[in-house]
Amino acid sequence: MNQAGTTTIDEAGSTRGQVARARFASFAQRHGALIALILVCIFATIRYETFLTPENLLNVLRQNSMLGLVALGMTFVILTGGIDLSVGSLLAVAGVVAANLAGQGLLVALLAGIAATALLGVLNGVVIAKARIQPFIVTLAMMIAARGLALAVTGEESVRVGREAAGFTWLGRGYIGPLPVPVVILFVAFAIGWLVLNHTRFGRHVYSIGDNEEAARLMGLNAGRVQIGVYALSGALAGLAGVILASRLGAGQPVAAVGWELDSIAAVVVGGTLLTGGQGGIISTLVGVV
Repeated sequence: MNQAGTTTIDEAGSTRGQVARARFASFAQRHGALIALILVCIFATIRYETFLTPENLLNVLRQNSMLGLVALGMTFVILTGGIDLSVGSLLAVAGVVAANLAGQGLLVALLAGIAATALLGVLNGVVIAKARIQPFIVTLAMMIAARGLALAVTGEESVRVGREAAGFTWLGRGYIGPLPVPVVILFVAFAIGWLVLNHTRFGRHVYSIGDNEEAARLMGLNAGRVQIGVYALSGALAGLAGVILASRLGAGQPVAAVGWELDSIAAVVVGGTLLTGGQGGIISTLVGVV
């Protein structure tokens, strides 16, 4: 009798331990990046007197704003269970397009750069959704093709932005009040991304496909349309980042953003979004970027 009672108590204790470990693992996955960021900030505040100055913090955000935009688009893609290896090359394409059109004005250069990469993103999505080819293969091919296109069009040389294009360079170097323009764009983009993902039908469909694509299809969800949408969004945001980078550097560089696809994926995953899709969020990606 005592032995049976002891066994029951041991089993109950083991179950509670498993539950506690599962809760801790879930908490670490969801908030581990934020905890790490807070610890780094505490250390930096103690170690460096200028760390908490507004100038330094704004500089950190400005330097990471372009990667943040790429990671925002990558979040939508990864939440569907996909991957986009072409974002770095698309960023370079947008920078080259925008630099070539900078003399036509900020609006023309901005829209042309974003439109070019959004169309390439749509192409990614169409091939993935309709031809049922793995996203890794499709976007790897686009990464190579887009980078080659940028190099071929420019003759492997940077495209300089003329001094007369002051409106264009304002996008990367200007201020809105006390905030750099790229930082404002970053926060606005993340705010819109959060609203879309959490308060629209499209956002719910993104989570549904990432959680179980086959079940989502059986429920009548047009998974192909959603996949095309997220790759178009990823391409457009990479294009926006490319235009900002060209504006900031004063040139469109065909070799820009090499390796940014891995940095953006890392930021999304470090923030707590699962590579298998269906779980994660926008705010966690921002934490992962920083």
